[in-house]
Amino acid sequence: MIQNRFLICLFLVSFSITAQIKGVVKDSISGKPIPYVSVWIQNENIGTTTEENGEFIINLMEKNKNLIFSALGFEKKIIKASKAILVNLKPIAYQLDEVVISEEKLETKVVEIGKTDNQIYQSFDNGPRVDTKYFPYRATYKKTKFIKKVTIETDSRIENATIKIHFYSVDANGFPGEELLDKDFIVSIKKGTKKNFFDVTKFNLTMPKKGLFVGFEKLIIEKNKLEKTITDSQTNKTEIQKKYFPLVMYNFVERDFLYTFSGGKWNRQTKHNDIDSSDKIMMYEPAINLILTN
Repeated sequence: MIQNRFLICLFLVSFSITAQIKGVVKDSISGKPIPYVSVWIQNENIGTTTEENGEFIINLMEKNKNLIFSALGFEKKIIKASKAILVNLKPIAYQLDEVVISEEKLETKVVEIGKTDNQIYQSFDNGPRVDTKYFPYRATYKKTKFIKKVTIETDSRIENATIKIHFYSVDANGFPGEELLDKDFIVSIKKGTKKNFFDVTKFNLTMPKKGLFVGFEKLIIEKNKLEKTITDSQTNKTEIQKKYFPLVMYNFVERDFLYTFSGGKWNRQTKHNDIDSSDKIMMYEPAINLILTN
């Protein structure tokens, strides 16, 4: 009898460890599902993305954890995981900037910024987080202040994988601040290892005097998933390995800092000790560049 109770307790513990939350995210006004919403377990590096129909599935240790729902154009919402069966996000009303039509220039100047001396790339399965690259402002950008394109090096094993690209201002503390776009910028990546070019002229972005951060967010959706069956040679047990594409390439470079967003907050990576006189550290930075024009 005691043994049976012990087995029941073990079952309950294992069940709680593998708790799974299924839900759907909708627009609180229109009632329509919202695709590609970022869903995070608060203060943890565990998250997922809503599918095109607004549905999501997330595994967590405890149902009393908070989930954070974030999407451009909607107010961020924090809710208990146990109550996240139906999540309604409130749209944000943006004031449109005045469009200024300037005289067309006969000669166009174009410059690519963000290039590094180290062109040896490495890819990582970075998981559900936003990795950024900082672009400081230079006085020379006065002649090419408009952001024409963003480039990103990727490695994908599937066709038409999708990722989300973010543009952030720099806040008073030097962290990534407000998003510079008012809606998600979702781009499609072709199969293979390549440098991708994405036109952003429609957003009318210019280089801010404080510089800006550009980041990418992997979308944890079925469309991007590739499954592979792995067999352990010793135990002969098989398991299904899941990987989400595309993988973004990184450069190993010397930098003062690196910012990553996960668990609903920004994390700053700096040097690990005070023995080294230099403030810079070697780190992996996403291979993202910007193309500026006049």
